Amino acid sequence: MNIDKRRKILVISVRISTVLFVLLLGMFFHLTKIAISDNYNNNFCYAENRDFVMMKAVYPGSFDPITNGHVDIIHRGLKIFERIVIAVLENPKKSSLFSTKERVAIIRDIFHKQKNVEVKSFKGLLVDFTKKNNAKVVMRGLRAISDFEYEFQMALMNRKLDQEIETFFMMPSVNYSFLSSRLVKEICMLGGSITSLVPPEVEQKLIAKFKASKKINLI
Repeated sequence: MNIDKRRKILVISVRISTVLFVLLLGMFFHLTKIAISDNYNNNFCYAENRDFVMMKAVYPGSFDPITNGHVDIIHRGLKIFERIVIAVLENPKKSSLFSTKERVAIIRDIFHKQKNVEVKSFKGLLVDFTKKNNAKVVMRGLRAISDFEYEFQMALMNRKLDQEIETFFMMPSVNYSFLSSRLVKEICMLGGSITSLVPPEVEQKLIAKFKASKKINLI
């Protein structure tokens, strides 16, 4: 098979994958009713300019560490939600670079001027944490089709556990669509620059962490 044919096949495959992703995403939104709904008036309010504003959302994750992609989602989410609770998952079964307390402290440092952002740790069911914090919306970032299956499953399960909890998905900015905490850690561990990938507070902590553990050699 020559190069031109391979290129054509690759282009066709990419187009088919894109179409399938859009169709699956549309089906997902329909099935899970991911939308602003009048059924949840207690969680919404009307601003003076009559724009629809959601009161509160919970943004869960491991955040090991938090990246500029996460920060971007939070800042954009604040244009939709009046208040966001960043829920840092405490999972003793999962090996993390930063402890739960360290992750919470780092994120609080990043958003210390943002009065409408709370940072809390949690363990157990997300729906229980969400209800405890008087929220009915879980906010999640959806980077690519690779995220879709997992997020689809989790959103449906959360809705099965509590039908009052809705999932609100946000697409990342193009600049961060490839970004993940795992990639950031690997790049830093190998001595690469992560300045454009994470907030300054995270960069300092990561370099110090790897330097202390002697995983990278810094001059």
